Amino acid sequence: MRRKLRMGMVGGGQGAFIGAVHRMAATLDGLVELVCGALSSDPERSRASGAELHIAEERSYGSWEEMLDGEARIPLGERMDFVTIVTPNHLHYPVASRALEQGFAVVCDKPMTFDLDQARRLARQVEESGALFALTHNYTGYPMIKEARARIRRGELGTLRKVVVEYPQGWLASPLEESDQKQASWRTDPERAGASCCMGDIGTHAENLTEYVTGLEIEALCADLSTFVPGRKLDDDGNVLLRFRGGARGVLHASQISIDEENALSLRVYGQKGGLEWRQEEPNTLILKHADRPREIVRTGANYGHLSPEASFATRLPAGHPEGFVEAFANLYRNFALCLGARLEGGEPPPEARDFPTVDDGVRGMLFIDTVVRSSRASEKWTSMA
Repeated sequence: MRRKLRMGMVGGGQGAFIGAVHRMAATLDGLVELVCGALSSDPERSRASGAELHIAEERSYGSWEEMLDGEARIPLGERMDFVTIVTPNHLHYPVASRALEQGFAVVCDKPMTFDLDQARRLARQVEESGALFALTHNYTGYPMIKEARARIRRGELGTLRKVVVEYPQGWLASPLEESDQKQASWRTDPERAGASCCMGDIGTHAENLTEYVTGLEIEALCADLSTFVPGRKLDDDGNVLLRFRGGARGVLHASQISIDEENALSLRVYGQKGGLEWRQEEPNTLILKHADRPREIVRTGANYGHLSPEASFATRLPAGHPEGFVEAFANLYRNFALCLGARLEGGEPPPEARDFPTVDDGVRGMLFIDTVVRSSRASEKWTSMA
């Protein structure tokens, strides 16, 4: 691409956490620039947030509707190329749908929509429009996650038998939403978060990571959701048994009331010939487990020649230089930008750049949330994920 791609952002203004992460990730490789935004549902705060980020006053909008309509009136080649959506869940679908109608590509934070019906409608709209759509399940951007996926695809673990994935946090162990803490207040509000808090917020990451790495699809599940904090309207803890197509079994645990846990996402996969383990809090290490010899430690590093092409493409630094959350996020944005840039210029991106979560992953995530909630409420616990 002979110029930077122009990004607009909806949400992510003053007091937001994830908006700043998206902006750092999107611009890390010099392929993208932020040119416009509707950064808050409050028009004054939106424009103040835009001023802090040095967005031109005429492109710092008071609402997302105003932004999409305004950008659509700007000539091609000058308007934004894509919009990033980092609002609470209830706004994901209306913003994404309107952006697609206006001809813009979309990057959306997870979960993709408020409910499953919206997810399916959005998938149809993406297919009909032909627009590029990315969903920011950012943990798939880690080099060692891509290495784990490549080794499983090569058959190094043999037929997969068992998957254990967990994502415990402790930040909602008390009624933080009662203090009007912004991140807690919307995540625990069914009008803005949807049918689930814990499973919708972090359980979907565990589900997505499992299906991405293993290549297996969850066929049915048995879920038990709990709300431990008195007065809270949505779940803050959940345990799920998994059955995968092909016969493998799994356990998925997500919690936001596990005191002293920070962001302890981890994945273990076991096959007939071996296993592997990865932990998000030490993301540069992949542990391989063998039946006939000691475990093996694989480390990321651009000066290593033993990594798969997918992992090498996602690795930015020499061994011993830590790469983390923002870099993994940036790998998704880089891949999306390379694909969108190639599309705009009529070219083809590198094969490795096609690797980012899509609208189909978003539908799987919303189907997972819907099935978990139905299973937890049902008297007969095994519920088909279909």
